[in-house]
Amino acid sequence: TNPGFVVRITQAGLDYAHQQGIAILEKELAHLKLPDISGDFRIRHVGKVRYELSRLDLRSFHLPYSRISLVPNVGLQVAISNAFADVAGNWRVKIHFVRDHGSFDLKVENVYIKINLKLGSDTSGKPTIDTSYCSTRISKVRAHFSGRLGWLYNLFYSAIESRFRKILESEVCDIVVKSVYRELQPYLQTLPVTAKIDAVAGVDYSLVAPPNATAQSLDVELKGECFSLANRSAVPFPPLALSLPPDHDRMVYFAASSYFFNTAGFAYHAAGALVFEITDSTIPKDVGFHLNTTTFSAFIPQLEKMYPDTPMKLRLSASSAPFLNIGPGGLSLKPVVDIQAYAILPNSSLAPLFLLSLVSNVSAVINVKSGHIVGSLNVGRMKLSLKHSDVGTFQVRTLQSIMNIFASSILLPRINARLDQGFPLPLLDRIQLSNILVQFHQNFLLLGADVHYQPR
Repeated sequence: TNPGFVVRITQAGLDYAHQQGIAILEKELAHLKLPDISGDFRIRHVGKVRYELSRLDLRSFHLPYSRISLVPNVGLQVAISNAFADVAGNWRVKIHFVRDHGSFDLKVENVYIKINLKLGSDTSGKPTIDTSYCSTRISKVRAHFSGRLGWLYNLFYSAIESRFRKILESEVCDIVVKSVYRELQPYLQTLPVTAKIDAVAGVDYSLVAPPNATAQSLDVELKGECFSLANRSAVPFPPLALSLPPDHDRMVYFAASSYFFNTAGFAYHAAGALVFEITDSTIPKDVGFHLNTTTFSAFIPQLEKMYPDTPMKLRLSASSAPFLNIGPGGLSLKPVVDIQAYAILPNSSLAPLFLLSLVSNVSAVINVKSGHIVGSLNVGRMKLSLKHSDVGTFQVRTLQSIMNIFASSILLPRINARLDQGFPLPLLDRIQLSNILVQFHQNFLLLGADVHYQPR
């Protein structure tokens, strides 16, 4: 199944995410608990020496140089180089009946860590991440022992260094695996699989495939389908294939296909939400006329005779779900709207007057606000035709000017007020967007942005 929505994370976006992740890993490693080390060895002419290193305190662990890279068809790789740590602790030595103890300071230098991260998706359509490989290599360990027999360290340096290196290398990778499981995986799970748009509709952002790493970016393909909250039904048209341009100026790109927007129109139409009723009380006072038969009798003289000075109601409804087209020139649609006019009788019943069909060219302006795709419509030329009349014949074109006023002054502000609330973008927790870019391509809208993460 083709996605209706694609999120592309560029190398710049990965670098920013990598900075946040390394800061978390550095804190995790600084709290690493090292086990006591003990053993024995023999020294010629001296005999068996028993040693013990205890109360090991990892004072700091610094990761000054690291990079993240894309591994096509696999996932991500993080390479850390020239890391270093400081360790302090106590030592104790026993030679026959001689015992001594003291303290030591240990500097671990030239630490190299390689981490492979595998990306996937679970049954609910949320992204997953796992450590598929981790290796740690320590090139240099330097120590200073204090105490009366501190000189003994030089005799068993290699034995202690080897054991300490193996322990630390194992513990570092263990921390990496736990950090990915405890920190990164739960954070990725904050990606909304479904998001509520309003009281009528929601949007499905579940992954249709595992994230795909290429040489230039990480692409996440989402269903991108809007649906009615009351009764979700199958969409009667398929999503088309998306081919994103090779833009990499922003950290992240969102490609919303025409399928995404058209499923919204389908959902709202199926839910009966594309119906608007206009009465005199809903007309702004600055419009300068009232919605009644007296006003319309200027265009349809027989109205005043049939229903003198009677309030009216207009009921506007889309005869079918509006279909939106996206091309390099922007977004456009050509909705067909039925306008049923009624006279409101004294007993509050409605007497049908006439039924018009309105077809207009509509363009849209799109932007991003507070993590939502927002927009507004501009109505171009409108064409009216008469479908049915209960008040006799009349010239439909005489109504063109007053219907233009209803559309531009009453209907359009209502729709734009709703569009200004927008469609929520699929964002992880505590992510804000900036430096927004809006582009139109064949069959999809492309939004580019830089991101800022706000830690707790």
